[in-house]
Amino acid sequence: MTSGPIMLVPVCLVENNNEQLRVNQKALKILRKISQPVVVVAIVGPYRTGKSYLMNRLAGENLGFPLGSTVQSETKGIWMWCMPHPNKPNHSLVLLDTEGLGDVQKGDPKNDTWIFALAVLLSSMLVYNSMGTINNDALEKMHYVTELTELIRVKFSQRLDGVEDSTEFVSFFPDFVWTVRDFTLELSLHGHPITEDEYLENALSMIPGDNDKAKNTNTSRDCIRRFFPNRKCFVFDRPKYEKELLAHIEDVLENQLNPEFQEQSKNFRSHILTHAKIKTLREGVKVTGNRLGSLVKTYVNAINSGMVPCLENAVTTLAQRENSAAVQKAADHYSEQMAQRVQFPTDTLQELLEVHAACEREAIEVFMEHSFKDDKLEFQKKLMDTIEREKKALLLQNEEVSVNCCEARLKQLSGPLMRSISRGVFSVPGGHRLYLEAKKKVELQYNLGSRKGVKANEVLQSFLKSQLAVEKSILQSDKALTAQKKAIAVERLKREAAEKEQELLRQQQQEQQEMMEAQKGSLKEHIAQLEKKLDRKMENLLKRLENNLDHKLKVQEKLLTEGFQKEAEKLRKEIDRLRDELDDINTKKSSVVSQILDFVSSVIRVGTSADTLLDVVRNICDLLRRHFS
Repeated sequence: MTSGPIMLVPVCLVENNNEQLRVNQKALKILRKISQPVVVVAIVGPYRTGKSYLMNRLAGENLGFPLGSTVQSETKGIWMWCMPHPNKPNHSLVLLDTEGLGDVQKGDPKNDTWIFALAVLLSSMLVYNSMGTINNDALEKMHYVTELTELIRVKFSQRLDGVEDSTEFVSFFPDFVWTVRDFTLELSLHGHPITEDEYLENALSMIPGDNDKAKNTNTSRDCIRRFFPNRKCFVFDRPKYEKELLAHIEDVLENQLNPEFQEQSKNFRSHILTHAKIKTLREGVKVTGNRLGSLVKTYVNAINSGMVPCLENAVTTLAQRENSAAVQKAADHYSEQMAQRVQFPTDTLQELLEVHAACEREAIEVFMEHSFKDDKLEFQKKLMDTIEREKKALLLQNEEVSVNCCEARLKQLSGPLMRSISRGVFSVPGGHRLYLEAKKKVELQYNLGSRKGVKANEVLQSFLKSQLAVEKSILQSDKALTAQKKAIAVERLKREAAEKEQELLRQQQQEQQEMMEAQKGSLKEHIAQLEKKLDRKMENLLKRLENNLDHKLKVQEKLLTEGFQKEAEKLRKEIDRLRDELDDINTKKSSVVSQILDFVSSVIRVGTSADTLLDVVRNICDLLRRHFS
């Protein structure tokens, strides 16, 4: 089912019993049925701040995620609500409502940090919901963001200093929205009106001082600014001032809410639905519901085993399963298209090979579309092998159908000839001439027939070869011929037989050449599409690095403006490294493409055997692995 099941109510995605997290299998089944790209919006924040109400507003419903009217937190773990995206056709919107941070009833406060980390890992837009104002106290409560570098690892192998550059996190962290509920202040600064976004940026400004309080709040400020370059702020008035109505706000009609809150809520929903992006992994891999379920399972398993969730490992695990499915999809496409486009027997081998080439090209496109992180070309090689086996089976089938058609046709056409031989019609003076005329008639009728296939000539020659003994017998018994004429006729038979053998040999050599050219074409097609994918990979990498460089320059400028010279200098080293990496990308790309083309040229020069193909693929695998793993 492409769009996935209709969810009338949310379900728990990750259960939390304060000891261990557990993925709900019912939720995984729902996600597995969603093959569309997903936009994932998660909300986090202190408990009893109205997170669930905001998520229900995003869903366009009053009821859905459970709301609470007491000091006890209603939401435990992470709850999920999937629905068709209202603004993006063929996309699904996944809303994730998380349990409140800082709940005094929790046995293990470490669970808060894991819930926060999972929300970051799974979402494409993260909403942090708080009450009152964005002040030092609110920023200190955002200490979870400062712990992300300890809770999440981007790559399996860390840098030598054991610290991961914030650039790596920026590459996959979600966009960030801070919502402030029950906001009562005036949006102004130094006597001038400011926007909600300016209010947030001012609140995130670093404050001078070496005391612990300043350091703690500055750490949160710095992490938010570094990790979340795309930031947005919304402030909300109190939705209803009557306390008894506010306690059961889900029962309050929208037109009964404060007009200011209604407008703010509308703007918030519009921004989220318009600007929240498809959840995307590194290298531009779009996450579907099915893939999201796999990521949830992988991350939770890592947490429960005491390991740090690693994005690279999660993507590798996901790629193994997805790439196997991509091979199957591509192979199925090839089989289906060949079955639709080929009518056995084909008149020539080339006819079949041309259809094969077209279907293989489409199959490779299907594979490239659905596969990712196949750095060793392990799965592309599987596809090559699968299609090659299928092609050989189709070639054999084509030959068998051709043989059966030709033999049946010859049996029908030669029937009168065979019966005349059995009755001794040709055992008379002049019988050899009569036999040649009858045989020639069979040949002419056979050759005039259509769709005999690739074995037409071979089957005919086999039939004629089977008649040699009969013809010699008729020739020797023909009393109308002299010994000399008989000798001449025998020589003619030998010469014709030799010519037929040469003709068959030339046909076989031509077919072998066509097969070799087809193998070369197959390899070139695989490599051509590999180059296209490599180009896209490089473009994504360049774009990511350029965005990160631009972001770091802005953060550095802000630090210098605020007087944090030492921090700005540390950032300069990261900026220099990023610039070096950007310069290196194009050099790598040119080198790889040049070497791939050299491999292909060498294959075309020396001819293509199956072993040569495998050697070339292995060389390309090694080349890509050295440069881009």
